Amino acid sequence: MWVPLAVVAAVVLLLLIYVVVTYNTLIALRNYIRDAWSNVDTELKRRYDLIPNLVATVKGYAAHERETLERVTQLRVQCMASQGRPEEQAVDENQLVSALQRLLAVVENYPQLKADQHFQELQHELVNTEDRIQAARRFYNGNVRDYRNKCQTFPSSIVAGLFGFESQDYFQVPPSVREVPNAQFG
Repeated sequence: MWVPLAVVAAVVLLLLIYVVVTYNTLIALRNYIRDAWSNVDTELKRRYDLIPNLVATVKGYAAHERETLERVTQLRVQCMASQGRPEEQAVDENQLVSALQRLLAVVENYPQLKADQHFQELQHELVNTEDRIQAARRFYNGNVRDYRNKCQTFPSSIVAGLFGFESQDYFQVPPSVREVPNAQFG
């Protein structure tokens, strides 16, 4: 009589241990995602800090490109205010990336600006920042992938469903600039 009761108790205890371990793993993965997102957010803010200097430098050479400059400035403010889910922020970020790419395309029409040391330094810093954003984005997306796998695979999906673990979004934003163009004249 004690043997079947001991077997049932052991099965219940193992099941309880599995639920606790899975729950704690999901919590840890969710915290990794939050930490990774704060790294992405830090790098995005770094980009936002570079944009006014970039716009001011371009404005000095290309004042008649007012619409492009204003659009970049407007989108920067919009992105800084965006505090939604990564998927929602990606929409704003994609618009900003597109506007920055247009701004850098405008620069191609101004050889003096491309040769300006201050502009080259800003553009180089922007490239470095974009690399850092992409690295942080990859780290964030890797954590989201691990979390989603844990939430969607059986039997951990049962624990995720019981405790209301919600799906997380990937952050998909292309870099605004990939490399510093080589400005050679003469």
